[in-house]
Amino acid sequence: MKYVLLIFLLLTATLSFSQNTDKALSQFSGLIYNESNNSNVPYVTIINLSNGNRAYQADYRGYFSFVLREGDTVLFKSIGYRNEVVAIPLNLSEKKYTIYLKMKPEVINLPVVTILPWANIDEFNRDFMTMKFADDDLEIAKKNVSRSAMLALMKNLPRDAGEMQAYTFQGNHYKLSNQNINMRGANPLLNPFVWGALMKQIFDGDKSRSD
Repeated sequence: MKYVLLIFLLLTATLSFSQNTDKALSQFSGLIYNESNNSNVPYVTIINLSNGNRAYQADYRGYFSFVLREGDTVLFKSIGYRNEVVAIPLNLSEKKYTIYLKMKPEVINLPVVTILPWANIDEFNRDFMTMKFADDDLEIAKKNVSRSAMLALMKNLPRDAGEMQAYTFQGNHYKLSNQNINMRGANPLLNPFVWGALMKQIFDGDKSRSD
């Protein structure tokens, strides 16, 4: 039984080999382009599925050329592009076959990976329980207009043009208001030396009348 199975396998391999050898050889050449922008796709892997998955490779310009048999099926594959399969026609008149292959880019959406700074769930629970939440907008606004914050701003921020104008206007108004008082001098009723001179004049006046 073993010999019968072995003979059957040998016959099958011989028939398949004879069928493959009956096909004529042809030169398979071509250029590989990107379908989106018509740029060259370099170093594409080319596999002859009909000849024991024999592999070839295109150059940096996307050009390839090798010998195969008519009727073979060829697979084109490259990272970032969809696989393309080309079947070589039979009974080629010039024993050569040239193609311009356009490969479609393939976008692969990878799953989102979140990297956490905790080694285990216990560390996460500890950090979560001691977490300090930030203030909301209302609390931040209250802190910005607090008395301590306003005093700190008054000490550090320079005066703007509006503040300097108000200060100058107030100084000019005070100067004009006291201009007449400065011209006449101080009020004599508030001067103790004037009161002393007046009392002296009164006393001297009494002595002069007595004399």
